[in-house]
Amino acid sequence: MRKWIAFMVVIIGTTLLMTACSSAEGEEKNKLEKVVLDYAYYSPTSLALKEFGWAEEAFEEQGIEVEWVLSHGSNKALEFLNSKSVDFGSTAGAAALIAKSNGSPIESVYIYSKPEWTALVTTDDAEITSVEQLKGKKVAATLGTDPYIFLLRSLQEAGLSSKDLEIVNLQHSDGANALLTGQVDAWAGLDPHMAKVEIDSGAKLFLRDHDKNTYGTLNVRSDFAEQHPEVVETVIEVYEKARQWVIDNPEEAADILAKEAEMPLEVAQKSLERNDFSDPIPGVKQIEALNEAGKVLQSENVIKGNVEVEKIVDELIIDQYAKKVIE
Repeated sequence: MRKWIAFMVVIIGTTLLMTACSSAEGEEKNKLEKVVLDYAYYSPTSLALKEFGWAEEAFEEQGIEVEWVLSHGSNKALEFLNSKSVDFGSTAGAAALIAKSNGSPIESVYIYSKPEWTALVTTDDAEITSVEQLKGKKVAATLGTDPYIFLLRSLQEAGLSSKDLEIVNLQHSDGANALLTGQVDAWAGLDPHMAKVEIDSGAKLFLRDHDKNTYGTLNVRSDFAEQHPEVVETVIEVYEKARQWVIDNPEEAADILAKEAEMPLEVAQKSLERNDFSDPIPGVKQIEALNEAGKVLQSENVIKGNVEVEKIVDELIIDQYAKKVIE
């Protein structure tokens, strides 16, 4: 009997040891060594965060390295997310919706600003003063970004569609250059490039509508969020620190933008003024804005007709991390 008890003790002890080793190996395997964040000239919050090294400070104790990647537009940020080149990417809300509808496994977990970052732009000597006059013209826009969506929504309201003109797919800075060199008749602009041509060349913003601009969203890959929810919360914590700093220090924030984007301070100031940093938790406002944008995108076949937009929006807008950190 004693031999049997001793035998069982050995068996149980060995099992517990193996389980502990297996658990430790699993934890080691899942241990995060690096988090990759993007930064963008259209997200002043990300620039402040990168400037002051607050993310590096927050993750240093956890032994996690921080890497930064520059996104030149929502489309690039989404490419980085899809290829796992970044863990967090800054985009316009509607651009994230398009990506999500096409199967990109991403979630919008934080609002870095509500910008008026796009308008329809033409040169100071152009005769174009309305959307209706774009019929038959060439218009530069970066496909899949908020300026492109802004253009589509504006066309629809004017009784036109993308078929009534030629949309020239160019990155934002290239679109600005194409406008100034006469290669296109108008441009769906994005700040700070839009502010630059406005100040430098007197370009006209002939159509502005703040409510058509979808929110600036910080997106994370769904698998990353599932595996590392505490990292998502830490990223939001440092973004919150940067957001509050930008609100409290607008002049210094403009200095950082001017330095990073190599632009005149006046341009940076104008771009920064067109951002509202007051509401960082994603929720009902974003859902309503994206549902409206989704209708237009489906009518233009940018989002497939069989996609349930409201369902996709609900899966995209995730408030749990921001609520936990901020409220």
